[in-house]
Amino acid sequence: MILSVNEKSFPKLVLESSRPVLVYFWAPWCGLCRLIQPTLLSWQNDCQGAIQLVAVNADDNFKLANSFRLRSLPTLILFDQGVPVHRLEEIHSREELQQTLRLIVKNQIPRSA
Repeated sequence: MILSVNEKSFPKLVLESSRPVLVYFWAPWCGLCRLIQPTLLSWQNDCQGAIQLVAVNADDNFKLANSFRLRSLPTLILFDQGVPVHRLEEIHSREELQQTLRLIVKNQIPRSA
């Protein structure tokens, strides 16, 4: 299950988080949002807690969605120490999403020396 975040909880759960957070902006009417959710859930399990995944319903949190100037849904924004460091919009395929998620993990999870 993906943790749901709203305008009130966003600062604490995303901006003040000690670990990277991938924010998944979605809406109930968005068919592509529903299609990518299983991929995101699988990715969340693969991360083993190194990167937090949260969801923001863009319809219910318009101010928050507007503050990040969403142009399409779904939109994924990776935050590290409260700063947006990667943004994925206009997802064209499940393969593209999986490749991007693998790169996020590779770049965010520290490797043992």
